[in-house]
Amino acid sequence: MSRLNDLLRQLRMENPGLADDLQREYDALADRRSFGLNFERHVPEAVELPGRKVRKGDKVRVLPPRGQARKKDNDRLWRVISFSTQDGVRHADLIALDNDGDETSAAVDDLVVVAEFRDPIYPGLVSTGKVERGGDKPFHAVINAENYHALQTLLFTNRGKVDCIYIDPPYNTGAKDWKYNNDYVESDDLYRHSKWLAFMERRLLLAKDLLNPDDSVLIVTIDEKEYLRLGLLLEQIFPDANIQMISDVISPGGASRTSEFTRVNEFVFFVMIGGAVPIKTDNDMLLTDYRPPEKNRSAIWNSLRRRGAGPLRTDSPSKFYPVFVRAADGAVLGAGEPLPLPLDRSEYAAVPQGCIAIWPTMPDGRDGRWELNRASFHERLGQGYVRTSRDAKTNTFIVQYLRNAEMERVASGELVSEGRSEQGWHILSYSDQVARTLYAKTVWNRTSHDAGTHGSRMVKSLLGGRRFPFPKSLYSVEDSLRFFISPKPDALVLDFFAGSGTTAHAVMRLNKQDGGLRRSITVTNNEVANAEQKTLIKQGLRPGDPEWEQWGICDYITKPRIRAAVEGKDPDGKPLKGDYRFTDEFPLAEGFMENVEFFTLTYEAPLRVASNREFEKIAALLWLRAGSRGRRIDDISKGWDVADVYGVISDLDQAEPFLKGIAENDDVAMAFIVTDEDRLFESMVAALPDHVEPVRLYESYLRNFEIEAGRGTR
Repeated sequence: MSRLNDLLRQLRMENPGLADDLQREYDALADRRSFGLNFERHVPEAVELPGRKVRKGDKVRVLPPRGQARKKDNDRLWRVISFSTQDGVRHADLIALDNDGDETSAAVDDLVVVAEFRDPIYPGLVSTGKVERGGDKPFHAVINAENYHALQTLLFTNRGKVDCIYIDPPYNTGAKDWKYNNDYVESDDLYRHSKWLAFMERRLLLAKDLLNPDDSVLIVTIDEKEYLRLGLLLEQIFPDANIQMISDVISPGGASRTSEFTRVNEFVFFVMIGGAVPIKTDNDMLLTDYRPPEKNRSAIWNSLRRRGAGPLRTDSPSKFYPVFVRAADGAVLGAGEPLPLPLDRSEYAAVPQGCIAIWPTMPDGRDGRWELNRASFHERLGQGYVRTSRDAKTNTFIVQYLRNAEMERVASGELVSEGRSEQGWHILSYSDQVARTLYAKTVWNRTSHDAGTHGSRMVKSLLGGRRFPFPKSLYSVEDSLRFFISPKPDALVLDFFAGSGTTAHAVMRLNKQDGGLRRSITVTNNEVANAEQKTLIKQGLRPGDPEWEQWGICDYITKPRIRAAVEGKDPDGKPLKGDYRFTDEFPLAEGFMENVEFFTLTYEAPLRVASNREFEKIAALLWLRAGSRGRRIDDISKGWDVADVYGVISDLDQAEPFLKGIAENDDVAMAFIVTDEDRLFESMVAALPDHVEPVRLYESYLRNFEIEAGRGTR
């Protein structure tokens, strides 16, 4: 390895770019695990950016003539080195990037810009419409973008601030359900699994930096094709998280498999970060006809003798001690000192008068052990949470205690004491005022999670008959989110494989149920389905044409679905038919009192951004970073502006009115300061109120995307 390092250092003097590429491959090989998940991280990934203006230095592909399908030659990458005009048509002069040194020229209109995953991008957001029914509530955002670039963008606006990410990524079935490098991944592709893992790892590494490290959750759904690899990938990316996988019945009728069991479920991974834990509810999610237990059930008193793993005295000698019980009425009076090994319990003589000594004896006569050590036993005894009952068969006393879960119910008011018995322990029963709660089980079987009835039919109802393949049940997503964001009325939820937009819809449902101000960020591309692509190509259309883009997922499904959900009207303006069911039942036509804005991600030139010539493209990013609430500052031609929750200043000669505007508004929490000079920035920071966070433009913006591109995946 040291010899390789020496060679890399020598190469870096002559060809830094090649040395960097080799260094990345070397690092990837060095990072490989002897055991666990290994895959080809270097499998290249490039994304086409139709509609992006072609500039000198860009990587491009040459599109096929209109009306013709793509060929392998169209996947070749070129670099734009200059422009020329031929017969009145603007052309680009190109050089091949595959080391063959080929040169050619092509009409600019026949080129599409390509970004590889390590290339820096400098994004902006352009608004394409909004729905406003929520008054002063924060806005949900729907972003039409390639999700890797959208995640890089969100690292500038929401790094470490996301409470929940819910994603339903491609399942890699081999049935043309996702593209890699602009080609559908077929079932016979030898690199099929490596491509999927590389694709997922790149995005999950960015998502990790978006999640709140103190308390957040990542929820990922998957089927049997990749669940094992996904589980290992999550373990490797989130080594400190608590990860559980549950099985969710989403198709009771089942999806038939040739010579296999019929599949009725999918899997849901919950990656719980920091202090994140699922809340208790009144539903264990296991039975379709589940009913909460009757409130007048008795509290559960458990045997003090250990009955699970490690039940023997030798497993925990300090928990082998006598419990003294008054023979007359079974009152528990205390416990003796632990009996050291190898002494026999028959040698123990210090039993109080009128008492009997009860030992943790196994049914076969062997020495067992108690659940609690002696100190914990006495603490719980003093609280009134230890008692005895009689074994009906042997007519002997059994020592019981209240476990931590039951004590939590006492603390929450779910269990209440009706006083103490004559023997001193609490007489407990369930409250009539507080519902009994419990943790959900790891198998979910709910009628509401049927993806056909509450996914596909829901989308058709919202979109006037438009179809989308395999949408999630609205109520399945709602339940998954509820376990973690129900206690967080201001939670930020992200879905970067948004499909039809079910996650945003579910967040709105939760807000309606408890008056929350949760907001969602929905990211999806505008990919046109394979069948429609063939028809559009025959019509002479291609990506970037408005007639093509109107059939993309984002424009044809996601945006209309979310708009319909909020307004209660289908795309033709007709009131929606039907009702929401289960947790909160009301007509679909009622809609939601929410605000949503729709955006398309753009790709800007960094020099134009740095010189403050693209502020209108960056404006929405600043607004998102400030919480996407209230008025957005879209114009700073006067040199500064202060909106509801943030301010922007580009002319520091206007510092006095800017600072006055911030001082007059206690809700302002962020100030964006445009300056290249350290001294001026520091003087502005010193003058800001302590509760206002300063952000330097455009240094923080440019630096963010340079770092994210430079780090690659490892």
